[in-house]
Parts: sequence; C-alpha cells; structure tokens
Amino acid sequence: MSCPSSGQQGLYPQIPQQSAGTVWPGQPGQPCQPCWSCQPGQASWPVTQPSASTPTTWPVQPTQPGWPNPATIQPNPPIQPGWPNPATIQPNPPIQPGWPNPPTVQPAQPNPPIQPAQPNPTIQPSPPVQPNPPVQPTWPAQVVPFNMNFPRGIYDKLMLTIRGQIKPDAKMFTINFLRGNDIALHINPRFNEGGKAILVRNHKLGERWGKEERELLGPFPFMPGHHFEMKILCTFTEFKVVVNNTPTFEFKHRIREVNQIDRINILHDVTLTSVNVDTLP
Repeated sequence: MSCPSSGQQGLYPQIPQQSAGTVWPGQPGQPCQPCWSCQPGQASWPVTQPSASTPTTWPVQPTQPGWPNPATIQPNPPIQPGWPNPATIQPNPPIQPGWPNPPTVQPAQPNPPIQPAQPNPTIQPSPPVQPNPPVQPTWPAQVVPFNMNFPRGIYDKLMLTIRGQIKPDAKMFTINFLRGNDIALHINPRFNEGGKAILVRNHKLGERWGKEERELLGPFPFMPGHHFEMKILCTFTEFKVVVNNTPTFEFKHRIREVNQIDRINILHDVTLTSVNVDTLP
C-alpha cells in the first residue's frame, strides 16, 4: 500500500485489501476508511480520520459466554422461588396451633372479699362498773347467837338497824345491850305465853332483874316465818324502837352511863340478814 501523498512505500506492512463484503465490526453499514495519513520520511501510526458526520465508535466486543448481556440486566433480580414475596409478608405471623391466642387469655380473677372475723362467742362483755355505795359498818347475815362491840360505847343519835326473819316454829328471840355482865336493855318477843304474843323489856344489874314493861304503842309487830326490820335509836334519856316503820315502844335508861354500854348480842329463834350502825345528823 502506498501513501497517497508521496507515492512511497510505507514503513508498515500492507494491510490486505478486504473484499467488498468484509467489514470491521462497528456501526452497521459503515465502510472502512480508505487510507492512513503519513508524514514523509517518518514512521507514522495509522490514524483514522474521524468523519465529521459519523461519530467514532469503539468496536463492540462479542458477547462472552456466561456473562450477562448488559441490556438484559434487570434493576432487581427476580424473586427466587422458596423465599416469601416481600409484598405478601404479613406484619405478624399467624398464631401457631397449640399456643394460647392472646385475645383469649383470661384476665386475672379478683381476690375474693375478706370475710369479717366472727366474734368469739365465749367472750362475754364486761358488765358496767357499779358505783361503790357509801361504806357502812355492816355485818352479813348470820345465825344466832350474834355478838357485836361498840368501841366507844353507845351515844346520842346512834341508830342500830336489824334485819332478819323469824323462824316458822319460833317461841321467842332476845336482843341485849350489855355493860360487862349487866344488861342495860333486854328486848324479848314471846310468841306464845299463855296463848298470847307479848314483847317484854327489862334490865338486869348483877343477878337482879328490874321491873318488866309489856305495853306497846301498837300491835305486836312480829310473825313466825316473816321478815322484819327493827330500828333502835339511842338518845340521852331513852331507847326508841320502831318495827316495820311502826313505833313500837320507848324504854328509859336505867343505866345512865350509856357510854359504858359497849356490846350487843342476839339469841334464839331468828335468822339475821344484816346489822347496820349509823349516826343521825
């Protein structure tokens, strides 16, 4: 092949003339350039003059077996079989059989109400405290003979209250105010003396009795089997006796030193309930 500008033989081997039907890969239907431009006396590389109207195009490599064709590459690979489709993924997996369904879980049962404690039936309420009555010198009920001392002797306005019951088969009972062996006042109810009930009063000095008194201010006040209340008031001059709220008799002092009368005793067919000593205002 000769250079068109000099007519000399080129430095490079001549490229065999392609047949009319043979073309280089490239743009379809484009013919090869007819020649290489060279400078005289210099070795030159063949330069393909680009056509002003036709853009230069690199030859397209044939498709290699096993490599994907770039034109067929998809932006996302197809869904592989066996993997769930993201569009079909459920937000929550279905309930597995054998596990409790959360909506069916029963709420916690409330605690049963606490039963009120039953009161202990054996505990009895305490009775209200009663106020203490005024202290009185009192002797409880006793069988006779009954004896009681007066440490200071008897005195004006001393009140002696005797409560008791006459025995059903009573014949008599006795109350004595004593000074040593002397009896200052002897009270002796008798239930059957000659078929009558009488109340004898007297005194005794040493072995000698005085004159009896039997008259009463009212009816005989005692009955066998019945209760009674006798009040004996001592004054400066006498004893005054009331039975069951009825004045019964009065007895003048025969032993005038009343402060020496320091004892009382009760005898025979009577049962005593109480004996009280008071001082009147």
